[in-house]
Amino acid sequence: MYKQNEYQGKIVSVTNLEINISIPFDPANSDFQTFKREVSEGFELQDPDGNVMTQEQVDEFLRTIPSA
Repeated sequence: MYKQNEYQGKIVSVTNLEINISIPFDPANSDFQTFKREVSEGFELQDPDGNVMTQEQVDEFLRTIPSA
């Protein structure tokens, strides 16, 4: 399960809630690659307010962040 982290109205990273680590949007980061794969496969992603995002919302969000 992941949650988006917001700073001044912008999503800046995500947190893996199972192990409580923040993951930066860095294509070279293996945790970031795992995050992208897992949420693409249906793992839960929450918005900054804790609302579970639909797969369509997740897919749109993934299109807005860096890719390797």
